[in-house]
Amino acid sequence: MLQTFTLIAGPCVLEDDALNLCVARELARLAGASGVPVVFKASFDKANRSRLGAPRGPGLEAGLRLLERVKGETGLPILTDVHEPRQAERAAAVADALQIPAFLCRQTDLLTAAGATGRAVNVKKGQWMAPEDMAHAVDKVRSAGSPEVVVTERGTFLGYGDLVVDMRSFARLREACGTPAFFDGTHSVQRPGLAGGAGGGDPGHTPALVRAAVAAGCDGLFLETHPDPSRAPSDGATMLPLGRLPALLEDVVALRHALGRASGGA
Repeated sequence: MLQTFTLIAGPCVLEDDALNLCVARELARLAGASGVPVVFKASFDKANRSRLGAPRGPGLEAGLRLLERVKGETGLPILTDVHEPRQAERAAAVADALQIPAFLCRQTDLLTAAGATGRAVNVKKGQWMAPEDMAHAVDKVRSAGSPEVVVTERGTFLGYGDLVVDMRSFARLREACGTPAFFDGTHSVQRPGLAGGAGGGDPGHTPALVRAAVAAGCDGLFLETHPDPSRAPSDGATMLPLGRLPALLEDVVALRHALGRASGGA
């Protein structure tokens, strides 16, 4: 499912049916128009928020019901995060792919639980990790039985409040891990902790970073998107406005054609 160039996209955290389906229907339309496969992503729980009172989402059971409705209404494959080993099997009953958050990419029990479901697994590269070190995380997932693993670059800490993206990372991840290397163009513009204990961000830089990553040879994209990021309960400071996604995807397809790559091909 993630072995060809794919866009993983959706709101950071699940909201109500109206919002989730608004985003998912537009993503399904874009998939048809662009030829780029799309996987709908949203989290049922944001367990790694900075502040105790930060919104976390609807929780596992309610969240999976919301994801089932998105899947049933649009036919899009589903990806969602898991934060604890006990969540993996239950989430895999609905989701086509599971995601390991960057902060948890070394958690052996979580990685093996996700792998044991037999679903595709996307491991986000830790913000402090060298590309080569992610090979160990991939080995844990594969050893548990997952037939498909990808790794997603989401920036590396620079000091205390910024992230940078090394465009060499995609080639290094592929070589070290033997997996596709995706690019997270929205979390890479985070400014951790600079918004009163929450993550700030510079989303105006996302299009340039996405175009650079595609030119550098990334194997897919991860973009959180929302019709009105200013009203989003989580990561509004970094999400791409949904209305700006079509033009950016057009740029991505044009770049890949210019480089001799099919829009949805490897």
